[in-house]
Amino acid sequence: MVPLREISTDTSLIAFVLGVPTVIATYYQAWKARREAQQAREGLVYSKNCLEFITDDGHSVNLVPLETLHTLPKPGDIVLLPGSGEGYHGGPHMGAYRVGRIEHIYGRVEGKHADPKQARLIKAVAHVQGLLEEVQYDKSA
Repeated sequence: MVPLREISTDTSLIAFVLGVPTVIATYYQAWKARREAQQAREGLVYSKNCLEFITDDGHSVNLVPLETLHTLPKPGDIVLLPGSGEGYHGGPHMGAYRVGRIEHIYGRVEGKHADPKQARLIKAVAHVQGLLEEVQYDKSA
């Protein structure tokens, strides 16, 4: 029979070897979940720092990073947006769209030397209507 003292030492060592990584992994997952929840509350998780093109029915057509743009489109402009060629779930697809209006969303500038009144563009939303839809709408009127 194995003495109880040896079993106690072995189980303590095994518990330490298994327990410390488990505690570290649990802490990391909790930290990551808190960070994702904070970003979700901000509402800009997937489209932050982007120009988002959406249709009147709320479908997202395309996302374009703001740093790749020279200028933002203006209402009335026609934009050619890439895509898969066919809409997903009856949603929008690639093609020509007319920009109806633009929404600009600004956020605070974070940092040690940031002025509390300073803001920066963090997202722009372009509401668009497909040119094919406009043609069909004009024919039915």
